[in-house]
Amino acid sequence: MLTYFRQRYPTRIEINAQGETIEVPLPNPMLEAKLHMALSTDGRHWTAINDNKPIWDQFMRDQYIHRGADGLWRLIATGGGGDAENRKQYGPSVTYATSKDLILWKFEKYIHLMKDVKDESGQLVRNIWAPEFYYDETTKEYTIFWSSSFKDAGWKESRLWYCKTKDWENFSPAKVLFAPPYSVIDGTLIKHQGTYYLFHKEEEFGVKTGERRGIRVATSKNIAGPYEIFKGPLNHGQIAPTITEGPSVMKDPINKGWLLLYDYPMVDQYGVSSSPDLLNWKIEKNVSMPDDARHGSLSKLSAVEAKDLLTTFPNTK
Repeated sequence: MLTYFRQRYPTRIEINAQGETIEVPLPNPMLEAKLHMALSTDGRHWTAINDNKPIWDQFMRDQYIHRGADGLWRLIATGGGGDAENRKQYGPSVTYATSKDLILWKFEKYIHLMKDVKDESGQLVRNIWAPEFYYDETTKEYTIFWSSSFKDAGWKESRLWYCKTKDWENFSPAKVLFAPPYSVIDGTLIKHQGTYYLFHKEEEFGVKTGERRGIRVATSKNIAGPYEIFKGPLNHGQIAPTITEGPSVMKDPINKGWLLLYDYPMVDQYGVSSSPDLLNWKIEKNVSMPDDARHGSLSKLSAVEAKDLLTTFPNTK
């Protein structure tokens, strides 16, 4: 199962030699910031359900969905709410929801993950983007992680942060998870043979650095780091072409190895790469994805679960 929201970006942001931000208009923008789903048997060819329309009328972006150890599906997403006073006092929040069957969803609450973190001037962060979580069977803890920045745009000097919870009621204080020598957003994790692989987007671009908005990976033996950046073969260290973001990773369902999915947000496309070892990746040429899909997350379903989704949300076109 691939879950995603839909968007065609209205502008592409660039930085000139003077460090000034320039917005370049893009054609035919649109945004449907709600939960969408698609299904696949090979991880390369995905078919949207419900005619590529939302299956839940709740505002969200960058949603991450995974089944918990208790069998409950949990969703965490960019796009928290609450009134202006709450945001002023506690900072931005994320959306948290649950479901027993992926069909009926229950909004649980908005979570202010960075409410106790301030910079040297006493300011709260300006954003919480692309939250995800990882469940540790040994400690019975969920590690929640996301990107945040204190700057006037979420892509500026961004870092990955994390906290832990066992019950989704009590959360440990937020700490920095990953602070590479570049701005970073869109983290996602997978563990293999005792090593954590942290896929993420390097968020550097402009005249001074060149175009460096692309996917990278770092590894650690500890989920909280420190992480060592892998030097990929593309664009001086990256593992996917530019401009890409929103990585998600899964075991390859038809070949030995893994698949990495990511979107090309400025040209309205989606990419898939395959790897035998989670480090060295090859772009898959024969792929198909739902129109306008952005920032997907991946989960394995049973045949019964997939059939129930198709029955509840059939395609009519």
